[in-house]
Amino acid sequence: MKRAVNALQNFGKSLYGPVLILPIVGLFIAFGNVLGNGNLAEYLPFLGHPLIQHTGQLIAKSAVSVLVNLALVFAVGIPIGLATRDKGYAALIGLVTFIVFINAMNVTLQLQGALAPVAQMKAAGQTMVLGVHVLEMGVFAGILTGALSGYLYNKYSGVQFNGAMAIYSGHCFVAIVMLPVSMLLGVVMSELWPFAQHGISALALAIKGSGPFGVAIYGFLERILVPTGLHHLVYTPFLYTELGGTQEVCGATYQGARNIYFAEMACPNVKQLSSTVVWDARGISKMFGLPAAALAMYMTAKPERKVIAKAILIPAALTSLLVGVTEPIEFSFLFVAPLLFVVHAVLTGIGMMLFSLLGVHAIGANGIIDFILYNLPLGTEKSNWPMYIVVGLIVFVLYFVVFRFLILHFNMKTPGREDDDKETRLYSKQEYQAKGNNDGLGESIVVGLGGRENIQVVDNCYTRLRVTVKDVAIIDEPRLKATGAKGIIKQGNNVQVVYGLHVKKMREAVETFL
Repeated sequence: MKRAVNALQNFGKSLYGPVLILPIVGLFIAFGNVLGNGNLAEYLPFLGHPLIQHTGQLIAKSAVSVLVNLALVFAVGIPIGLATRDKGYAALIGLVTFIVFINAMNVTLQLQGALAPVAQMKAAGQTMVLGVHVLEMGVFAGILTGALSGYLYNKYSGVQFNGAMAIYSGHCFVAIVMLPVSMLLGVVMSELWPFAQHGISALALAIKGSGPFGVAIYGFLERILVPTGLHHLVYTPFLYTELGGTQEVCGATYQGARNIYFAEMACPNVKQLSSTVVWDARGISKMFGLPAAALAMYMTAKPERKVIAKAILIPAALTSLLVGVTEPIEFSFLFVAPLLFVVHAVLTGIGMMLFSLLGVHAIGANGIIDFILYNLPLGTEKSNWPMYIVVGLIVFVLYFVVFRFLILHFNMKTPGREDDDKETRLYSKQEYQAKGNNDGLGESIVVGLGGRENIQVVDNCYTRLRVTVKDVAIIDEPRLKATGAKGIIKQGNNVQVVYGLHVKKMREAVETFL
């Protein structure tokens, strides 16, 4: 069981690199849409200049090309996340594997006489990938080849030969293994994928048939798994695969909620964003719910501690509101009142259910900055963003009332309600006062993680340092918290140290020391 959890956590972590790139792509699509949106030129005449319009279309349509080749992004990105050494070579192996895989599938379909005419490709479940005619696997092709490449790279990249055979050591030996494996995989998936496709379609229909209740369960699971780091495995399939919907936009077919709405943003023919956007409505709890929870914690704080509570809760609430990073505020009550975290997950599901019930089709995956950039240029017809705010205000009230009641009824020790001998804190002084000063920081973190010999892999996501260690029992939690950590999560041999938005600085300090 421990090995299974470790494997899932490592795989979920590997998805983070490709997933992190895509919001950046979305911002460029949104910016291009601002410049190239003819409707906005009615209010800002200078936007109507042909040069500006053409520049906007260039930016938006160029960025959309990433979505069309998303399988390749995952095929290269996942091995980077999984590799424990020489990540660049791992990415190269992932690229080669993907290219060989799709061509092997194409040849297999040719030999079977199964390639459909261009006009019938979509009906036959086939498509073009990098100019190669293959089965429509979408992002699953990249996930499958990327995961296999990363696994085999870790397994065989340490193989070394002597003498004349030395040239075939390391990543070259991995290539020797991967080429026949990827060919065989292309042949096998040519036979198996139609059955898998049928199963995925059935699952998608079942989820869609569950209506708003299915959306609520999705929202609950996505939040409740945050402490384990497995929440990426919940939302990724809905954002980037057929589970999140399939839509034809401006002549091209896109799968996954995020891919669809990014493409629709850049397509002038789309009059209204499709309903699949509900699977990326996770920002409702980030922009409205957690700030309300912070307000409830402040209102219920002891009078003599309200000033201190306000000073630490406001930055956490703003982080969630502005950019959608939730860990600082979530971990402020996760360890002192776990019940509140469960309630938070339930209310997240309810918020997304209201989004579905009220027919909202605005974009809101993260914070208010993304929300404004994505929705306002689209107008209220294409994106009925005012309804998103209505749902958000309802969620705000729900969070405030429920959190305030639970905190008072169960006398929970949330920030500002601690016992007299306990300190009111959310962030450490080191986190705010020692920014930019890494003197001894890497060494302190490494010692806290059990020393050099105990560390196998170091990586990070938005807010957490993710480390694979040999022995989790020798982790020194007080030492890690002295470096600014707000929480330490242990799952098998995986340790997640929660630092906040500046976690990259922590990872670099660790890597420099190592």
